[in-house]
Amino acid sequence: MKTLRETDLRGVMLPLAFLLLWYVVTAMQLVNTKLIVPPGAVVDSAWQVITSGQLLTGLRASLTRDIAGFAAGSTAGILFGLVLGVSRWAERLVGPTFHTLKQISLFAWLPLLSTWLGTGEAAKILFIALSAFYPVALNTFEGVRSVTRAQVEVARVLGFDRWQLAWRLILPAAAPQIATGLHLALLYAWLATIGAEYLLGSSAQGIGSVVIRGKATFHVELIIVGMLLIGLVGMVLNRLATLVESRVLHWRGPVH
Repeated sequence: MKTLRETDLRGVMLPLAFLLLWYVVTAMQLVNTKLIVPPGAVVDSAWQVITSGQLLTGLRASLTRDIAGFAAGSTAGILFGLVLGVSRWAERLVGPTFHTLKQISLFAWLPLLSTWLGTGEAAKILFIALSAFYPVALNTFEGVRSVTRAQVEVARVLGFDRWQLAWRLILPAAAPQIATGLHLALLYAWLATIGAEYLLGSSAQGIGSVVIRGKATFHVELIIVGMLLIGLVGMVLNRLATLVESRVLHWRGPVH
């Protein structure tokens, strides 16, 4: 317990030192307070966003896009990774193209998506789905390929048919890698959600629109509020993913 408290204390020291320095330099007007706004102004802007209902509306819109894109991309990634991992023929046919396309920066797809689909919800969700697809597909593929030939031979000796081989050997063996891919996909999907809201039109509701409004009106405090909200949601999603992963894969034991 003592070690945990010490770790927690060390973790908050840097943010507290930053907040203190921020307060001092703005209170003493050592900087341009129109560019580096006081912490109090950020708190006031945050309160306005919360009380006006913009926070709840934006959070709902962003999370709806995020979950829709994550679900679509992850499902496609698992199916694609399984096929690629199980079938050598599929790997030879599709693998080179997949491994080439994954080298393309995700945001490089935005001009093409906006040309095809415009800047509406379809383009945003497809962009988020792409961000989730690659880490899930790659980790699923690697997880399936981690199953050794000896394990497959033992399963066949035990009389496993193809479905039993898939459900009782391949998927359990690949589950840790798939979980890692889903964890990464959840984080990438959230980043893509904010990127889509910021780059595919400023009229859409969402947390990204808070940053856009701050930039358009030169309200630095509103930009900071938006950034803090984005980071807070991302942290919560990461914690939830870690919790779910530890519960679902509890049979692995503690991972160090």
